[in-house]
Amino acid sequence: MAAPDYKKAKFPVLSLDITDKDILFEDNHLIAVNKRAGDIVQVDDTGDESLDEKVKRYIAKKYNKPNGAFLGVVHRLDRPVSGVILFAKTSKSLDRINKMFKSRDMHKTYWAVVRNRPAVEQGTLVHWLVKNPQKNVTKAYEKEVPGSQRAELNYKLLGELGGYYLIEVDPITGRPHQIRVQLSTLNCPIVGDNKYGYPRGSLKKSICLHARRLQFMHPVKLEPVHIFAALPQDGFWERFEVFG
Repeated sequence: MAAPDYKKAKFPVLSLDITDKDILFEDNHLIAVNKRAGDIVQVDDTGDESLDEKVKRYIAKKYNKPNGAFLGVVHRLDRPVSGVILFAKTSKSLDRINKMFKSRDMHKTYWAVVRNRPAVEQGTLVHWLVKNPQKNVTKAYEKEVPGSQRAELNYKLLGELGGYYLIEVDPITGRPHQIRVQLSTLNCPIVGDNKYGYPRGSLKKSICLHARRLQFMHPVKLEPVHIFAALPQDGFWERFEVFG
């Protein structure tokens, strides 16, 4: 019997409402959610309910807003990625947070699980990326090419568990699929990410990439904010919590 083609197969994604346990941070200006892998941040041509719609409904219900709630999307995570995602609850905070992302005043940290040990355990990767919007795939080049965007990240190996390696990534830039394609250039494709070289996909439509921390200065209160997202409880990911 032929093996199933996970690249072509379609599997349903369980869409769950946002509850209090999903909220990582909230005040009058901002709300941060621990995104589940499989949730899409904003509506697209799939027609699936988006995460921002779920968060709007959560806020409207919690604060009894019959006319709905304002919610601004300030950044995105790929659909198969989990972890911290931040939304603005007011137009003022949306404008200020957008400026902070553009000026790179938001410090993001990701964890990725790979099957191959990186040859160099710690370093900086610089590539020029070109995205194919039709295929939704990004290609990395060693040198600048027409239409490319410079991408930079720092990475380090945190440890090994059961033949899998945990890598911490601090992206300097924020390009589409940046971490996924840049780690693949190390011969370290992320577990489950068959789009970028892992031999098989996940039935859960997830990859082992998690937005672990988000650190920034509050746009209104001007106080430091440190948001931390626990790993998914899926029987695999949570074992890596031992690495802190």
